[in-house]
Amino acid sequence: MKRPTRTVLWLQSGGCGGCTMSMMCAENPGLFATLENFGLDFLWHPSLSEESGTEVVDILNDIITGKRTLDILCFEGSVLRGPNGTGKFHILAGTDRPMLDWLRLIAPLANYVVAVGTCATYGGITAAGNNPTDATGLQYDGRNEGGALGAAFRSRSGLPVVNIAGCPTHPNWVSETLMLLSEDALALSDLDTLRRPRFYADHLVHHGCSRNEYYEYKASAESLSEIGCMMENLGCVGTQAHGDCNTRAWNGEGSCTRGGYPCINCTAPEFEEPGRMFTETPKVGGIPVGLPTDMPKAWFIALASLSKAATPARLRQNATADHIIAPPADRNTNLK
Repeated sequence: MKRPTRTVLWLQSGGCGGCTMSMMCAENPGLFATLENFGLDFLWHPSLSEESGTEVVDILNDIITGKRTLDILCFEGSVLRGPNGTGKFHILAGTDRPMLDWLRLIAPLANYVVAVGTCATYGGITAAGNNPTDATGLQYDGRNEGGALGAAFRSRSGLPVVNIAGCPTHPNWVSETLMLLSEDALALSDLDTLRRPRFYADHLVHHGCSRNEYYEYKASAESLSEIGCMMENLGCVGTQAHGDCNTRAWNGEGSCTRGGYPCINCTAPEFEEPGRMFTETPKVGGIPVGLPTDMPKAWFIALASLSKAATPARLRQNATADHIIAPPADRNTNLK
């Protein structure tokens, strides 16, 4: 039985286009297989579509006038509201209308509205610093509800904006969300408190991290080139960050921590301004300020003390090396 066609419009504003580049690397299934198998028809995408100029404007106007039905609106990049709320820092090419206005005209006509990437969800990197462009997310401004569309916004399906947060997003977070929406299989209960799809946001980056043995024994790296746990000294917040990055590897094998860089919690609002260097762990009395999610401070102190006392010499040596210098013992595991 052939699936009904679901139309998708993809708009971009204040961002780098990195979420599109990431999406194009989707695997198992690939992007184009996903579009075909789930009946997803891109009315327009700035990188993937042939239409340009007046052809694009005609598509947008057809949606506004009701000549075309829009099932899914995807928006990448933050919305630029400046100067002074006019949105004129980003005029859509070939029109005299700010992207802010196009968004507010088209979003209520879509069955679903999806913010792709942390810029579109919460403002992200584009909103960092003193934010001269007044960049914001679609329905959040940092951690505060509102954004470009307002806290009360709901699409035709009755859902708020679906926030596929990440900088950039994992390609399969995007493709899986589109698959679910094509089947009308994403409900409000499937979104977490920040409206991220729970299929990835109910996990922590810590889950499946290749450095977990070092974490368990608090065998910590001291510089980025070393293979120990990066939580204690190098700013890693994978124990607090929501995402399945280490159980759903990027491009089949990668993640930030596997590549030797600490998790910076890019799926969260305001990650872009942590108040410290990304590679530095703030401490009070030698104890990291950002403790693992759901762990009381007293428990962490007690467990860390016991773990360090029990750290095998192998892990202590390897933690501050850039490769394994002490292999695990070859022990007879025959229990007969």
